[in-house]
Amino acid sequence: HGLSADGMCGPSTYRRINTDRQQMGDFKKYQLKSSSEFIYYRGKPMSIQWDKVSTHLDPEGLDLVGGRSSYSGKKRDIKFFVNHWDVCLSSDSCVKVLNRRNISVHFCIDNDGTIHQLMDLNDAAWHAGGYSWNHSSIGVEIANAYYPKYQDWYEKHGFGKRPLVEDQEIHGKSMKPFMDFYPVQKEALKALWVACHEGLGIPLEAPETKWAVDPTCKSNKFRGFCSHYHLTRGKIDCAGLDIDKMLEEIKINPRYCPDK
Repeated sequence: HGLSADGMCGPSTYRRINTDRQQMGDFKKYQLKSSSEFIYYRGKPMSIQWDKVSTHLDPEGLDLVGGRSSYSGKKRDIKFFVNHWDVCLSSDSCVKVLNRRNISVHFCIDNDGTIHQLMDLNDAAWHAGGYSWNHSSIGVEIANAYYPKYQDWYEKHGFGKRPLVEDQEIHGKSMKPFMDFYPVQKEALKALWVACHEGLGIPLEAPETKWAVDPTCKSNKFRGFCSHYHLTRGKIDCAGLDIDKMLEEIKINPRYCPDK
């Protein structure tokens, strides 16, 4: 089919090599000692309804040092939120890859649903590829090594077997079966979307195009929640993540919308 997990993460590229090394090496699960009730934008707290959150202000949180664009106190116009999978075994491994490549992202979501904020939301992360996309968006990397060959690793380390996505198409091409996110990761993602909607005003909207590049996203006119593949044919993450369905679940859930 000619498609790999990510335009930058094919079988011989850095993340895949790094993941293979981590699979063979020692792994220590991240231990969250205390959860934050907030994420941070321009240094100010924004409420988030999730019980496993660490931030860049936590001295024991994941340490991102990769490149970014600072707004030096000026307010950034944040239009949309981009979902990525990291093709890594854990968020800790993902951050190490980001640091080595001198790139960045605002959030990671770990295997157990822990949300890691890695940088202030007012700074632009280098995650989406294009300059205008980076400067207009928030990004999250969701832990998922993608290839089914890593199932044994997840079971061995107590995370359980991942669901598989089958019969998925992206950009008009069929994909081989691949690992999906854990349900708890999707719940964490919804909580993060809601926090960004309420705190930043990002509309609870999905692109009109499904499973392919969306013209409005590509032209940087979209406001809402999208995946990386909506921006460019060179990416396929997060195929299988049904944004429309998840947004509908948010809108009818009294946890997120108390008036329902």
